[in-house]
Amino acid sequence: MTKRRDTLILAGATLMAGAASADTARLDFEGGLVGTVPAGVTTALTGSGGPVKWAIVEDASAPAGAKVLAQTSADKTDYRFPLAIFGAPVAADVEVVVKFKPVAGEVDRAAGIAVRLADKDNYYVVRANALEDNVRLYRVVKGQRIQFAGANVKVPSGAWQELKITARGNRFEVSFAGKRLYEATDSTFANPGRVALWTKSESVTHFDDLRIQTF
Repeated sequence: MTKRRDTLILAGATLMAGAASADTARLDFEGGLVGTVPAGVTTALTGSGGPVKWAIVEDASAPAGAKVLAQTSADKTDYRFPLAIFGAPVAADVEVVVKFKPVAGEVDRAAGIAVRLADKDNYYVVRANALEDNVRLYRVVKGQRIQFAGANVKVPSGAWQELKITARGNRFEVSFAGKRLYEATDSTFANPGRVALWTKSESVTHFDDLRIQTF
């Protein structure tokens, strides 16, 4: 039986043929309109605070064209996690890689990738923090964030860098700047879910060159 393949219907998305057991989608947001949310993306908020503000903006320094996806709200509520949720694929086993640039933020300056997202309050998220200089892995259960792995590493502000998470069964591998940081196990969420980009509090963060591979 041929494995079912999900299709991303998003501005700036390119599907790339891979091995028979995997599909990869790459998004550079170049096909979207500045000031809008990309097609196929919905926004949501874990925690409290005002509305999230995700939109395509221009950034001449971006690695994959001048358009990027950004969270620009200046709401300083501490327990506030804006999400940009991609409609497809819906998968349990995925590898997600994104380039990001921390631009501003006094309470926090973070960039994250959520996987196996069931809804705005239940998912895994790996995040890099330019104020704390660490990369941590959490499960978010009923809106409560619980760390189960992490590493201290320099996360520079104002510079493009790469964050990657691979989820296969109950095993997770996290890489940063092209180097593997750590592996961890957790079985809280086993079902297929969506992929999302994530920030914290009033973090202004630019995202580009998003790649999602399903297994």
